[in-house]
Amino acid sequence: MNNPILAIDIGTTNTLAIVAANDFNNKINILGVGRAKSEGIEKGNIVDINLAGTSIKEAADTALSSAGSPTSTVVVSLSGANTKTLRSSGSINIPSGHITKNEIKQVLNMALYNAQVIPDYEVIHVLPIFFRVDDGSAISNPLNMNGTRLEVSVNVITTKKTSLVNVKNALKRANLEISKFVLSGYANAISTLEEDQKKLGTAVISMGGTTTEIVVYKGTSIIYNDFLPIGSEHITRDISTIFHTPYSAANMIKKQYATLLPLQNDENSIKKVKLPILGNETESKEISLDQIQPVLHARVEEILCLAKDRMINSSILEKIDGGIVLTGGTTFIPGIKELAAEVFKGLPVKISNPKNIQNGYIDFNSPTMSNIVGLLLYELDYRNGFELDSNNNIKCDSSIDTVKEEQSMKAQPKNDTGHVREERPSSNPLETIQDIGSIKEKNKKSEKGLFNSLIDKFTRWI
Repeated sequence: MNNPILAIDIGTTNTLAIVAANDFNNKINILGVGRAKSEGIEKGNIVDINLAGTSIKEAADTALSSAGSPTSTVVVSLSGANTKTLRSSGSINIPSGHITKNEIKQVLNMALYNAQVIPDYEVIHVLPIFFRVDDGSAISNPLNMNGTRLEVSVNVITTKKTSLVNVKNALKRANLEISKFVLSGYANAISTLEEDQKKLGTAVISMGGTTTEIVVYKGTSIIYNDFLPIGSEHITRDISTIFHTPYSAANMIKKQYATLLPLQNDENSIKKVKLPILGNETESKEISLDQIQPVLHARVEEILCLAKDRMINSSILEKIDGGIVLTGGTTFIPGIKELAAEVFKGLPVKISNPKNIQNGYIDFNSPTMSNIVGLLLYELDYRNGFELDSNNNIKCDSSIDTVKEEQSMKAQPKNDTGHVREERPSSNPLETIQDIGSIKEKNKKSEKGLFNSLIDKFTRWI
């Protein structure tokens, strides 16, 4: 079995940690699970590092102790609260004429170099939208193709450095060092979307406790992501405020009686509930469910309409042909699919559970598990596409045919002894970015040399 990883989903209401590893057949095995109530987190941001660190430590320690094996790889979800997405492109010449993973990493770094990243932000994903070899059409995988020029169009997802530092400091309290960050919305899309939905373009709306994350996935990449600081906890607050009842009682009413479907009028159905009075819990009052439902309906409709407005304003809604996928804890409310279909008229709406990883520890067949499953698939699924991760390392499909790899090695330039000359990419992201200048200079010299050669031939012909 390969080295295990620790995946941590830091949610507003719960923190979930899972230790997992691939076996020799590339099947994901769950080795340990830990869960804790989240503290010190509001609307996707850490507001108290000590409390957040305690929650993370409790969940991680439980998972690691039940797994019985240490891990050096820690993958953590990152809220979209402080993210910005940039569109960029890059191109390089291919002197050898053969495209390997090294050339793909170079062109992705070129696109990153060309992006106008704000100084206070740090890159967590560089996701290729499409590649192009020479003057060919857009493709998703240029590996092992032949050509003289490679181009790429990318989405660069960045987040505030301060938010990253806060998460890192919280994990240090738990004696953990982060290996990799993954955008929560991206993880949700990985775990819930089928290949046909990705090809057509689908919006994934993850409705959590105090946040709603929006991601539009088309082809092999995210083409849009957004964040709303609003979720199901706001429904609880609305009920508590309007009916002057304690928060705990309002939360109980939401979980037991919340529905967006028409209320039944038969004799056996519950029509009224008793709510304790805020400040005087010994007394209670009867409230009709007919009074509670409009409050619930208004808040859920607001979340969906805000998500739609964001997509309209970004001109992204017209690119969604695969429909809307809802996930997250709020989707447990009956009738939410019907309300979403009314809001997003003309688009199919589906409530999706994540891909269920079979195991004996935990049931992943729930919308609340989308994020953690996405983290596991991001790190352990061998069929992932190309991208630069938060460490500037290239991720790609590890099931590449060995024969193709050997052909790739044969195509690489050799030194005087006949051995393949290694061109090792820098493990330091800063060094890699600094090398881009030399790549550009080589490209210019190559183009200049070709131009001079043509002029020389033309002169001799005259």
